[in-house]
Amino acid sequence: MTLSELSLRNARRQAQDYLVYFATIVMAAALVYAFNGLVFSQEIRALSGMMDSLPLVIVLVSIAVVGILGWLVHYTIGFMLSRRSRELGTYILIGLENRQVARLFFLENLAVGGVALVLGTLLGNLVFQALRAVTLALFHVPYTFGFSFSIRAVGLTLLYFGLIYLLALFKSRRRIRGMKICDLFSLDRQNEEAVIQKSRRRRRIFAASLVSGVVGTALLLLRNLTLGILGALFIIFFLYGFFISFSSGVPAYFEGRKERKYRGHTLLIFRGLSAKLATMGVAMATIALLFTATLISEGSGMVFNALFQSRAEQTTCFDLFIASTGRDETRFDQYLAYLDGHVPVDASHTYAVYRGADLQVTKYIEENTGYYRTFEFDTLMRASDYAALRAMLGYPAVTLGPGQYLIHCMAYLEEAMTAYAQPLTVGGATLTPGGVRTEHFTQSLWDGNGRGFILVVPDAVAESRPVSHHIYAAMTPQPVPAADFQAMQDLRDARGGLADSYDTLFSKAAAEAENAAMYAVIVFPLFYLALVLTMVSATILTIQQLSDTDRYRRQFQLLEKLGMDRREMRRTLNRQFAIYYTMPAVPPLLIGVPFILALGSALDPGVLTGPAQLLLVLGATLGIFFFIYFVYILLAYVSMKRNVLPG
Repeated sequence: MTLSELSLRNARRQAQDYLVYFATIVMAAALVYAFNGLVFSQEIRALSGMMDSLPLVIVLVSIAVVGILGWLVHYTIGFMLSRRSRELGTYILIGLENRQVARLFFLENLAVGGVALVLGTLLGNLVFQALRAVTLALFHVPYTFGFSFSIRAVGLTLLYFGLIYLLALFKSRRRIRGMKICDLFSLDRQNEEAVIQKSRRRRRIFAASLVSGVVGTALLLLRNLTLGILGALFIIFFLYGFFISFSSGVPAYFEGRKERKYRGHTLLIFRGLSAKLATMGVAMATIALLFTATLISEGSGMVFNALFQSRAEQTTCFDLFIASTGRDETRFDQYLAYLDGHVPVDASHTYAVYRGADLQVTKYIEENTGYYRTFEFDTLMRASDYAALRAMLGYPAVTLGPGQYLIHCMAYLEEAMTAYAQPLTVGGATLTPGGVRTEHFTQSLWDGNGRGFILVVPDAVAESRPVSHHIYAAMTPQPVPAADFQAMQDLRDARGGLADSYDTLFSKAAAEAENAAMYAVIVFPLFYLALVLTMVSATILTIQQLSDTDRYRRQFQLLEKLGMDRREMRRTLNRQFAIYYTMPAVPPLLIGVPFILALGSALDPGVLTGPAQLLLVLGATLGIFFFIYFVYILLAYVSMKRNVLPG
């Protein structure tokens, strides 16, 4: 058998023995190629001018992804080298030279990486089509399937994986060429010889790490850049200190608690766990750190997703919206002249928003909600204007009774506004509450239909007050074309504005395109990073767990001879699995959950409709994370249960 044939045989065996690793590399290659496809897609970049920044963002995230994948490949190749060291030593013993064995190991890993890259690229085209379909849907552009490869995307993906594999393999090749036979035969026993230390210093590190975790999390929640960086350093110390010193803490804990130590299968479970962490404490801490980054990245993506959805809905409910702080009622004439010649209009209305006499309602909602004021007065609208706008938007008609006022507010203020039963005095008239409405009504802009809410009053009452700003609102049969909207903005900019007079222009189509672009530029890369982080971390945990199959088999065979039945053995295995996979996930949860809640709470009032939506964001984040994590756990458990427990 030639060296090449032996390399191919070993490569096939390696792909089978480390199937989880191989599948993760394939999926990672698919994701890298798919996002590289977005980088080089002219179709995607042509959707919006803001999409020009997408390539830069994806390249920056891809650099982080390549670093993470590089760690996975380097760790796994080093792990395989230690596990196969006796086999490689045997090759040298029967006459092969070190350089030949190094080349053999190099070629078989390169073959595995090459096959994974090819499969990942093929799968990546399908993933790219999914990303393309979602992106086009965000911009309301029809999608047609097209199976084609981007040569530049393939080249960039090949460059990334070439760097990852060649750096890791050249290092392992150099290491093998410098090792003696005795070193290879003893390499797989080095971890078993590691001593679990019980020194006071280790115990102090364990206690200090816990304090550091609390302090670091608190600093992250302060939303200050300098303190946030300091908090991140505390978190890193906590994770590494906790896992490195944990193996010393377990024996110390049970040292004076003999009754707990020998209760049930506690000794068996925790002795195996502490021994495991003694040999992979740094790796476990790194995985916990990656899980923390995963939750923060994924949670941030979910929060930004809610933000952009809310902005798309709340920016304006009209197809075209122009507001002016000027008192000149002819200020819209130039825009109207342009619309007459370029943009068909189904319905339009020009009206004014008026200044209330005081801050009666504003002060009430400031005290009872998270609202913050924009105006130094309550804003008013004439009942006739309100009725005309509702008709334009297709909302049901609302009748305002004599001597009544109506509140139209954003959904998050509904509960507080419904409970408000105070009369309103404006221009000498006293009005009583006449109901609350919460349909979308362009109330998130500072010069919209009130900021958060507006009081609808009889026409004569509103006209007795000064004007705050004028508004022109229109509904069009088709979305306002980007070129026409830009031309109207150019008209505004050419005319300029005075210190007390400025025009604000919004079109629903432009607002949706902007939010879609922000979604693609921010949310896509965050989920891309989170997915790779989760897969890499879970893969290393699973490889480590499955590597102990032989040890577990011998352990349970001995326990069977000592009288333990299969049910007890299965229960012990379940507990070992649960603790092993839970430990690196608990610290990230303690850090990530408060961070996500704090980030969601920091958004402007009305972005999230209430605590329920924030909890929904948190639940979706944890659901996605644990779904992927559970898939890896299930694969490892099924394999371990089948190969370890006696038949």
